[in-house]
Amino acid sequence: MVYEYDGSYEGFLCCIYESYVNKEFPIAFAGNEEFPVLTLYPVRRVETDLTHSSRILRSIESRSNRAARLLYRAFHTCMADREACLYRFVRKLYADGPQFLRRTSDEACFPLYKAVRHLSGELEKLRGFVRFSDFGGILGAEIEPKNRVLPFLRGYFCSRYANESFFLYDRTHGELLLYSGGRSRIVQADSLTLAPPDEQETRYRKLWKTFFDTVAIADRYNPRCQNTFLPKRYRATMTEFQSESVFIPEASPADAPLPSAPDGIPAPVTLPGSAPPAPGSCI
Repeated sequence: MVYEYDGSYEGFLCCIYESYVNKEFPIAFAGNEEFPVLTLYPVRRVETDLTHSSRILRSIESRSNRAARLLYRAFHTCMADREACLYRFVRKLYADGPQFLRRTSDEACFPLYKAVRHLSGELEKLRGFVRFSDFGGILGAEIEPKNRVLPFLRGYFCSRYANESFFLYDRTHGELLLYSGGRSRIVQADSLTLAPPDEQETRYRKLWKTFFDTVAIADRYNPRCQNTFLPKRYRATMTEFQSESVFIPEASPADAPLPSAPDGIPAPVTLPGSAPPAPGSCI
């Protein structure tokens, strides 16, 4: 049996509920973004029911709060066969209790610990690598993470910019974090096109790039060390590593070129004194 769900954490918990209620053991899970898939097994569509997901969550927490936290964080990672690994973890928790959590090399725990460690490392880097720009009084930035990091970056940036309005767009997963007036929300956004910077924002970007280039010590240039602490995959959204095209300010109406006659066609010329007379009154 293959379980199809909406891709949310609550939806996955509902899959666990359906499995135990129907005494089924699914061999695979698929979210909405992963369908259609070719399979010879029957597919069951599992609808998200918050009552069912809350019941499973309380059941896991009653056995181990540590297991519940690990399950939640691991769900937002880019772990291969993620749902299958999480389902195997929950089954062992129900069968053996939380004692196996102490053995990090356990086959049910090790994939989760490894994935969460990768998630934590990415979060630590993104807290320092996110570059916000000013778009008409609203701060905005884009990132390209491997894991679904917005739920964990949410509290950090909302507290840091508590008096601002900002958005943070995850290009990889099509998610958008919005914050304004003390309230935040994560919504789906398949694409996002940012407006070109105005003159003031362009100056700030140039100043930051100039600062980055100035503080560098040419005699101590070590690209291998730089790649270790600042991997290349983060640089596409960092101002100091972007091309000059991002420093071109938005053209104002005064900068627009005046219209001219098409090539090869002379502009009409009105000789002095040859203007047509104004039409007379019709009787």
